[in-house]
Amino acid sequence: MTSLPPYSYRRTELVEPDWRRFPGWRDVTDMQWYSARWQRTHSVRNAKQLHAVLGDLLDDSFYQDMERDRAEHATMPLLLPPQMLNTIAPYAEPKGAASLTSAFQTDPVRRYMIPLASDRRTDWLSHPRALRDSLHEQEMWAVEGLVHRYPTKVLAEVLPTCPQYCGHCTRMDLVGTSTPAVDKLRFTLKPQDRLDGMVAYLSRSPQVRDVVISGGDVANMPWPKLERFINRLLDIDSIRDIRLASKALIGVPQHWLTDEIRAGMERVAKVARDRGVQLAIHTHANAAQSVTPLVARAARAMLETGIRDVRNQGVLLRGVNDSIEALLDLSFVLLDEAAVMPYYLYLCDMIPSVEHWRLSLAEAIALQDGIMGYLPGFATPRIVCDVPYVGKRWVHQFKSYDRIRGISLWEKNFRTPFEADEPLELAGDYEYLDPLYTLPPDGQDWWRQEAYHVLEEAPANVDLSY
Repeated sequence: MTSLPPYSYRRTELVEPDWRRFPGWRDVTDMQWYSARWQRTHSVRNAKQLHAVLGDLLDDSFYQDMERDRAEHATMPLLLPPQMLNTIAPYAEPKGAASLTSAFQTDPVRRYMIPLASDRRTDWLSHPRALRDSLHEQEMWAVEGLVHRYPTKVLAEVLPTCPQYCGHCTRMDLVGTSTPAVDKLRFTLKPQDRLDGMVAYLSRSPQVRDVVISGGDVANMPWPKLERFINRLLDIDSIRDIRLASKALIGVPQHWLTDEIRAGMERVAKVARDRGVQLAIHTHANAAQSVTPLVARAARAMLETGIRDVRNQGVLLRGVNDSIEALLDLSFVLLDEAAVMPYYLYLCDMIPSVEHWRLSLAEAIALQDGIMGYLPGFATPRIVCDVPYVGKRWVHQFKSYDRIRGISLWEKNFRTPFEADEPLELAGDYEYLDPLYTLPPDGQDWWRQEAYHVLEEAPANVDLSY
């Protein structure tokens, strides 16, 4: 008998969850909710503020679990805009603490926006080789904050803050305020001096054609300052692509719908078109339920300004989007309802305390294979592994893969400016390491022995007590 296909397409009508279902927001007006300023000033930063919104709809144990994680493990501070919080358990009936607590605990958006101590693994909290700057970006700063990791592309870290913080943030070493577990790195130069240094470097680097403006999140930079920086990049003849990175399109779409931002984007989009430069926005949605009518309105408003594209870069996370159905739901709702292009899905980077979120390379390959054939080819997200010192690689591109120890080897095909005088750089193999709990017992045993050999290199919060 022929088996049924694993996924059936169905058009999803977007619905803005009713924020008034929560006690703390019962009197919040439409005007307040649609205000970017109100969203920012009413963001949740701790358990007390979350309790003020949800009241007794959650068990006390949930708040205690949340605070214990912040005190012991969290690499990012809690900062959750109302818009994002409202997409957690959006259709759960708040009939009592037990029912809503269960819905919150299993909700995919909650899992990465409000980490709990009980979420994290007690056997392998961190991989023994986890690093705060797991991609070694700071080693590749051409000037402070400008990562020249690829021959023709750079990443401009223009500021170290976001309007919301994801627990799995790859840039946890730099972005956000310090937590009890992590004392954050701080830029040393003044913000304007840093931007001036970036422009000066790019002006004398004609090999660079592509600039990703990120941080942090560009939505946290005052628009006049961001517009000036974009225009300075547009004045550099060699730059052909500019991408603005902002999860705020998902978390605070109200920001991108303000008159100031829409008018400003129209101005820079026109300049970009006149100069033959492609201008796009990259955002970050991990679960289909995050895409609401407001998000769709914001994405379409940006496209109406004349930019080239709005693209999504998600992260594969255990319990969030680790199934074929979840990835296809996310991709279709982005493409069909919000006109956002599904672009990349990254394996979660190997920073401290994230083992419970990470998937193995083998799982990622299976997911990539599983979503093929459903979406248009141009809108099928590519699942990539960001290999330290190598960069983004499609998950099928590994050179070899030891599935017992979870060690995959990858080759490099280019040199960065920092490697120009190192002819052997292209001859080596570079490692990506699977989460250890996905390995068979003999692979985990090997790593228990190996962990002690790398103890001096490991972060302070690596858990070696087995």
